[in-house]
Amino acid sequence: MEYEAVIGLETHVQLKTKSKMWCGCANAFGAEPNTNVCPVCLGLPGVLPVPNEEALRLTVLTGYLLNCEIPRFAKFDRKSYFYPDMPKNYQITQYDRPSTANGFVEFEFGDGTTKVHITRAHLEEDVGKSFHFERNSGLDFNRAGVPLMEIVSEPDITSADMAYEYLNALKEILVQGGVSDCDMEKGMVRCDVNVSVRPKGSQELGAKIEIKNMNSFSGVRRALEYEIPRQIEVLKSGGKLVQSTRRWDDVTGITEEMRTKEDAHDYRYFPDPDLMPLAPDDAWLAAVKSRMVELPLARKQRFMRDYSLTKDQAESFKLDVEAGNFFEQAAALVLAKNLSEDWRSRELRGVANSVIQQWRPRLQAKNLSWADTIPGLSSLVGVTIPFVRGEINSGSYQQVVAEMFESGRRDPEAIISEKGLKQVSDTGAIEQFCDEVIAAHPGPAHDFQSGKSAALNFLKGQVMKMSKGKANPALVGEILERKLNA
Repeated sequence: MEYEAVIGLETHVQLKTKSKMWCGCANAFGAEPNTNVCPVCLGLPGVLPVPNEEALRLTVLTGYLLNCEIPRFAKFDRKSYFYPDMPKNYQITQYDRPSTANGFVEFEFGDGTTKVHITRAHLEEDVGKSFHFERNSGLDFNRAGVPLMEIVSEPDITSADMAYEYLNALKEILVQGGVSDCDMEKGMVRCDVNVSVRPKGSQELGAKIEIKNMNSFSGVRRALEYEIPRQIEVLKSGGKLVQSTRRWDDVTGITEEMRTKEDAHDYRYFPDPDLMPLAPDDAWLAAVKSRMVELPLARKQRFMRDYSLTKDQAESFKLDVEAGNFFEQAAALVLAKNLSEDWRSRELRGVANSVIQQWRPRLQAKNLSWADTIPGLSSLVGVTIPFVRGEINSGSYQQVVAEMFESGRRDPEAIISEKGLKQVSDTGAIEQFCDEVIAAHPGPAHDFQSGKSAALNFLKGQVMKMSKGKANPALVGEILERKLNA
């Protein structure tokens, strides 16, 4: 019997706020243990929580980014949670009436795009952190009360690779949307994995196994690559799987059982009596929606469609928004010209390459922002177009770019003229160079005619040497090949 995996992910994301969820303590990573704490986040008797409105906004903004419905009524609940790092012995979360519901994430997978549906994205609070030493343990409550959003997917994921790509797409959306920095080294994103297997074609779900507190996307993929075959092997050998919670050991590369899984009633949810329900009005929702950004996948598709960019170029601008915005401003100068479709595509791709390969590394090396770039937009286009059209070669193009960045000059045409960098594209002159090289090197010429195509590169090099590097190399290749074949 063949089996298939059914996977759902619960992704916990720390929100990008200055203060914690219920108090004014700093939401800051790296402080000395137990320094960003107060009676509220320590859960002392008699304290009252006050919601962080920015966290409420960011949760609803996430709903918009993930194509969710935004209910006009939501509430907070208490979830009994008896762990050392939960100072109140309950967690404030959202249970049956979350702030967002019923959305999806669309992302690239395989040869196309696919969707994973989102059950809900609800708001809660993070817990403290335990540290275990040789003879004792310590608790740091700096993280307790940090706004935490849990994004729950439907069980639409069918493989470890699909889970990995979904998580990366989700991270890109949250980072570009300004919801979270998603720095996994700082614990800003953690993931619980729910996985079961069933006979292929069956609609009934198998026993759900949860793998807790994964702190890297590659770890999620590796854990699934181990856990799915493990479950299949249990069933094939006549065993039975029971709902349980397991942990992932990243060193040994295996999952280990921790406990049988609790059900929702074990947490004894009830509405938090200290917090009013949420009832966002039209004006508040409109203000949140105004913070929407273009989704990364839509951005990539638009760059390929509107600017004829390659997949790799569009991917680069999808991830680096500032570079993409700079490119779009430069592209407007190209689009303003009355060019054929072929030349428009060539010039736009050339400008994209200039931004990615020349401008960005130089700005990063000088620690400059895109707004600070010295040569400017017209200079970018002015040096790129002669290169795309074969008027200057690659070496000259890079020389001019370097000169503009070092000197602050903005006129590439003047630099090209001063340094005599313009390529020779006169057909007659290049034909004469080619005739002289063929006559001077009959051996390589005969080799090419005998089928050794690599010999052409030697002859091209000799023509370039004879022209002092100024001959148009594409034209040199065409003319040499034509003459030798004749």
